Amino acid sequence: MTAKPLLIHITGARPNFPKAAPVIAAMEHHPVRQMLVHTGQHYDARMSEVFFAQLGLPEPDVNLGVGSGSHATQTAAIMVGLEELFAREHPDLVVVYGDVNSTVAAALVAAKMGIPVAHVEAGLRSFDMTMPEEINRLLTDRLSNLLLVTSVDAIAHLGREGADAAAIHFVGNPMIDTLLQHVDSLDSESVAGQVGVDCSQPYVVGTLHRPGNVDDVTNVRELVRAVHSVADQVRFVIPLHPRGRARLEDAGFMNHHNVTVVDPLGYVEFLALVRGAAAVVTDSGGVQEETTVLGVPCLTLRPNTERPVTITHGTNQLVTRQSLPSVLAEVLATGRQATWPVPPLWDGEAGPRIADVLARHLGVVS
Repeated sequence: MTAKPLLIHITGARPNFPKAAPVIAAMEHHPVRQMLVHTGQHYDARMSEVFFAQLGLPEPDVNLGVGSGSHATQTAAIMVGLEELFAREHPDLVVVYGDVNSTVAAALVAAKMGIPVAHVEAGLRSFDMTMPEEINRLLTDRLSNLLLVTSVDAIAHLGREGADAAAIHFVGNPMIDTLLQHVDSLDSESVAGQVGVDCSQPYVVGTLHRPGNVDDVTNVRELVRAVHSVADQVRFVIPLHPRGRARLEDAGFMNHHNVTVVDPLGYVEFLALVRGAAAVVTDSGGVQEETTVLGVPCLTLRPNTERPVTITHGTNQLVTRQSLPSVLAEVLATGRQATWPVPPLWDGEAGPRIADVLARHLGVVS
């Protein structure tokens, strides 16, 4: 009897897990073997382990445990570990997610070993080469055999870059599958109470960790001034990412009575907090997508976004540190909209669509 083809999913950081969960679940309906690898790029339990429990992900078959380090150190450690794994397991297809170091490391190793690669969330572009994620996106797409895209603009980007049209598949956004599966269980009032926020009063949720906001001392000072101006208007609650926390603390980030800093939250708890917010201030990519579906005004503190569909078909807008307080004031005065556009195929069925593409590539039928 011919063995079932082996598909290996590569995850490593918090944004990967809600993208991978629907794909892994949908692939259970096809005659393939699946292996889940966690590289350990995010190794704190609050940044990874809690996601496996809440999203129903199986325990990883392999955890490389690479931990933190410079981009080169981390990427190299992942590559060494994956090369050994792929040589031992001989996968028929490697599936990578998003734009983190684990993503590009897996694509490089698989491509050099002649193993086909499928990239979930292909084609997103910020056109900002100072972002490590943009470099990861470009390299991963160039090395991938299957380009699974979440939005129409991504198709155009890949076409301009010369990607084979037959490799591009518009499948929708699996992260939204995960969100929609949990949306009815998001208890904003309960989670707000747990973090010391009065849910009967407006509050704003923040997520800030990008180098452009938290690495440079001058930028950090500007950020603190902007957030304090926001906190003059409304309660500002932020689950603070380990990255940049010390710089923010040194700059007096917490020295405002209306700023509430909490530790990173689990997936369900964070989205519950977001769902009840008057607005979100973020520099995260995934949060732009989640707020778009939840109908929460999102102010993205970046000069660009690789997810422009969240602006044209959602609730997102770009702001600067200087404009943030005044734009937020306008958002608070306007309030949340009763209806808003949502991008095509962000309908909770991306996982099955992706699974069908992967199964066809592997030559199996359900």
